[in-house]
Amino acid sequence: MSGALEFSPSRAHPLSRVPRFDLQTDVIIIGFGAAGACAAIEAARAGSQVTLFEVAAGSGGTSALSGGEIYLGGGGGTRIQQAAGFTDETEDLFKYLVMAGGPNCDVTKVRAYAEDSLAHFHWLTDQGVKYKSSYVPEKIVEPITDDCLIWSGSEEAWPFVDAARPAPRGHCPQFVGMGGGRYLMDVLTLRVSESGVDVRYNSRALCLIQDESGRVHGVVVRSDGELRYARARSGVVLCTGGFVMNRNMVKRHAPLLLRSNRPIGTVDDGSGIRMGMSVGGAAINMSEGFVTIPWYPPESLVQGIFIDERGQRFINEDCYHGRVSQYIFQQPGDRVWLLVDRVAYQPPAFQEFARIEIGAAGETWEDVERDLGLPPRALTSTVEIYNCHAAQGADPLLHKARKWLRPLDQPPFVALDCRVDHCVYSSFTLGGLDTLPTGQVLNEDRDLIPGLYAAGRAACGLPRWGAGYSSGMSLADCTFFGRRAGRQAARREP
Repeated sequence: MSGALEFSPSRAHPLSRVPRFDLQTDVIIIGFGAAGACAAIEAARAGSQVTLFEVAAGSGGTSALSGGEIYLGGGGGTRIQQAAGFTDETEDLFKYLVMAGGPNCDVTKVRAYAEDSLAHFHWLTDQGVKYKSSYVPEKIVEPITDDCLIWSGSEEAWPFVDAARPAPRGHCPQFVGMGGGRYLMDVLTLRVSESGVDVRYNSRALCLIQDESGRVHGVVVRSDGELRYARARSGVVLCTGGFVMNRNMVKRHAPLLLRSNRPIGTVDDGSGIRMGMSVGGAAINMSEGFVTIPWYPPESLVQGIFIDERGQRFINEDCYHGRVSQYIFQQPGDRVWLLVDRVAYQPPAFQEFARIEIGAAGETWEDVERDLGLPPRALTSTVEIYNCHAAQGADPLLHKARKWLRPLDQPPFVALDCRVDHCVYSSFTLGGLDTLPTGQVLNEDRDLIPGLYAAGRAACGLPRWGAGYSSGMSLADCTFFGRRAGRQAARREP
């Protein structure tokens, strides 16, 4: 072998061509985000010798860029939910997650998470993750204080509220300011170190090693500039993140996300997914992704209505900001506005970041319609119909909840510009390798790929439909199923 350029994540390296093994261990984990950390902790505690390869110079990955929020509940509720006066039954959590999972929901994974979510909360606190017993009732993206419990999805909005009793489930760690994901990763990184895991930073996985029977035996890595062959006696766990930073993969699999001008990720180049596919793993839901523009807080803006370039409403505005954004991306053209009146209007909290500006204003809705260049009656008829029903506390067209309904009839009137081609829309991918709840990777026939596991955004887990996403689902999925993948890999299956 002359060098790393001969290797590709898209091609497995034959076991018969391995000249030597520079490292042998029980479990190899690739990626040191939340999924990789939790897999490493559980595999090591199960008695396995664990080596973790991370391409960067430190832990964290995309998990460290997040707010650290984890979607938790069930079992009657966490102590924080109960202290805030909420009872969260397992069946309600289950039903909500099934709807959130969308048309290709993995009901088996949802059932596993719903039934063990409360125990997972206790596991997180046992690791040292601190949660303040406090509740934020307002609609926010994430707290800038060290408060914990928030409404992080569409739990109170149609159609979800018709299927499951709502409860706030977004659990943010006790961390002042936005960005609690770094705090979460620091806690998990310390536990990884205490568990005796051999962590190799500056180590890029180049390809998997596979024998003629299809079993995965290890990985070829470039570590500190040196090519190394690493053998895993029990299994390899892919925790490499999604593929949003690989714009060629996005173009091929999820072209709608190319409209987003702010992909969220660190490496997230799809290499883990490609390695899984190279040994026969099936990749599913690859067209799905999360996209959002933080248009609230303040929550008074929820009283407004979104219209597209035809002047038509298209979503109940009281649902999660990511669901609204998903529907924005599905509208024809790039022009979208949020219509509010004097009572509802306040500048969005993230106005400067998101570049949400006033697109038009006037003393009448006709003024606003004319300034936006819309055909006569396109906007005004939509507002008239909405106001007529809102005055009666109803929204028969899109079912916005009564608490948010009031006629938009107090001038001056404002159209907030949420254009897709101007404002900042953030995104990441939700598709990945098909796995069992144990993390075992499946092929197209849903047979196991021996010796291969995946978790986090390298796998297709709980969140797999952009229109159903709730904040905290990714870290819930990464930490919970990362733990399961680590335990399964430690079992040394034949």
